[in-house]
Amino acid sequence: MKYLMVCHGNICRSPMAMGLLRHKLAKLGSDSEVDSCGFEPYHIGDAPDKRAQKILAEKGIDISGHRARLFTTEDFDKFDHIFVMDRHNFKDILAQSRGDEDMKKVQLLLDVVYPGEHLEVPDPYYGLEQAFRTTYAHVSGAAEEIIETYEKKQDDPV
Repeated sequence: MKYLMVCHGNICRSPMAMGLLRHKLAKLGSDSEVDSCGFEPYHIGDAPDKRAQKILAEKGIDISGHRARLFTTEDFDKFDHIFVMDRHNFKDILAQSRGDEDMKKVQLLLDVVYPGEHLEVPDPYYGLEQAFRTTYAHVSGAAEEIIETYEKKQDDPV
């Protein structure tokens, strides 16, 4: 499987979700791929926010090598599942989709934990360190559910 995490600037929520899911998948021995991107160009090429890096480093996860990039239409072709952090970015993806096939791959990240509730992962950027800890809790739970929902289904005999 190939997973894409999407947020606004690609320096907080989506790199945290990417790092967590990669870490959890690696522990399972999965060969699935995870990437992240955003929609706003002002952070292109930047490393993740230092607070995001710190929270993940405390858990033994290094995301310092990630560099922010923009979502592209080609991402619909490259990824099996596209997880979006909030409704604003969901609308951004909808605007770039080429139709129903593209949109079948897209959902709000927290919908994997709370189906149909359309909850958003709060953006911690303007908050203190605790806001990043809250984001970590949200994306960690979602990463666990992605593994249960998508990864373990691959292992089940048909």
